[in-house]
Amino acid sequence: MLAAAARGLRDARLSSWLPQRVPFRGSHWQTSLLAFRVSLPMRAQPMKKKKKVDVKREQAQKDRMKKKIKKLEKAAPEMIPIEDFITPLKYSDSNRVRSLAPLSFEETERRVLLLKKWCLFKQKQDKAEKKAIQTLVEAQQEALKELRLESEELYQAAIRRDEGLFPFERDGPNYTPPLPGYDAPEGKCIDITKVYTQ
Repeated sequence: MLAAAARGLRDARLSSWLPQRVPFRGSHWQTSLLAFRVSLPMRAQPMKKKKKVDVKREQAQKDRMKKKIKKLEKAAPEMIPIEDFITPLKYSDSNRVRSLAPLSFEETERRVLLLKKWCLFKQKQDKAEKKAIQTLVEAQQEALKELRLESEELYQAAIRRDEGLFPFERDGPNYTPPLPGYDAPEGKCIDITKVYTQ
């Protein structure tokens, strides 16, 4: 019994070394059911040949890229135009000239005399303002001298700079004062601003 078991074990070892038959059909790499299975199908793509790198061509390409980068760095950045400062061509036509009506001699004389009177008025106004400022400065200096004779401490407090004076904000009178309780309507706005990309 032991001999039969040993013989069976030996036969099993030998059979593992023998090629096995394929137990199924329909494989694209097996032509017949009686054929031997010698290898597994290859599940990968064969390796491609490495391309030879041309050192000179690669260096020339790098040099060209460096030249392009330097050229871009030297070029001034493109400025976005301000359309408010550009006069449209339809307004730049030389034939589009406004014809003014000729003035009479009396109207010309009246305008000249009016301009002279205006210049004289502004000159007197400027002199009066300068004289008033000079009078105020002299009065201030005189008051500071008298204050220094009375008390040095009060004098130093008077000439100290007022840090809260500026920024100075003041709302003056308007030509069209706001109406109380007026709710301004929301108007429609069509945005036609051009967008520039660098």
